[in-house]
Amino acid sequence: MICAGGLRYAHPGGPSLTFPDVRVEQGGTLLLRGASGSGKSTWLALAAGLLTPAAGELVVAGQDLHHLAPAARDAWRARCIGFLPQRLHLSDALSVADNLALAYFAAGQAVDRDAIRHTLGALGLGDLASRRPSQLSGGQAQRVALARAVLRRPQVVLADEPTASLDDGAAAQALALLQDSSRDCGATLVIATHDARVMQALPQAQVLALPVPHEPAGAPA
Repeated sequence: MICAGGLRYAHPGGPSLTFPDVRVEQGGTLLLRGASGSGKSTWLALAAGLLTPAAGELVVAGQDLHHLAPAARDAWRARCIGFLPQRLHLSDALSVADNLALAYFAAGQAVDRDAIRHTLGALGLGDLASRRPSQLSGGQAQRVALARAVLRRPQVVLADEPTASLDDGAAAQALALLQDSSRDCGATLVIATHDARVMQALPQAQVLALPVPHEPAGAPA
């Protein structure tokens, strides 16, 4: 579940972003829509506890993020949030399986190799566990990043522009994998996108339209 009210974030030296209020029930799907610069990635970072809002309330997966100290916020994120960033951040120094193992190190837990094998198999990646990311296609690398995001069965999955660089077939497949993986976890799914294909593929999803921010007073035109 996600509940945000009066949420605002001020980029240092940049515009102040004010976000519409929203409530998404557990297991629901939310699409963040808006032009470039409207704050889609910033909203995801706030929901993941990577940024601290300037004002407002934000409750994610039952946790009021305003009241978490930094160390507790990191532990909460590792336990409750699955994040699929635009840049996949896979380490080529590690195998696919060991890239997934990093999720356990981040949470301070023992690595569950059986869970890694199961998750890779569920996403059609079982034969690729020993490969390095540089040996994967773009679509395979994205699946690995998704496997890492859902490995520990998070309560919320956040995906930042997951179809931006994909053709129509790959985009449809990526969205289906996101939905299926989130449904399997019982997770709330949030997708930040400007891709009209996402709207077409998820017509029942809740939509949060983000306005273009106003420049600070006195800023050059």
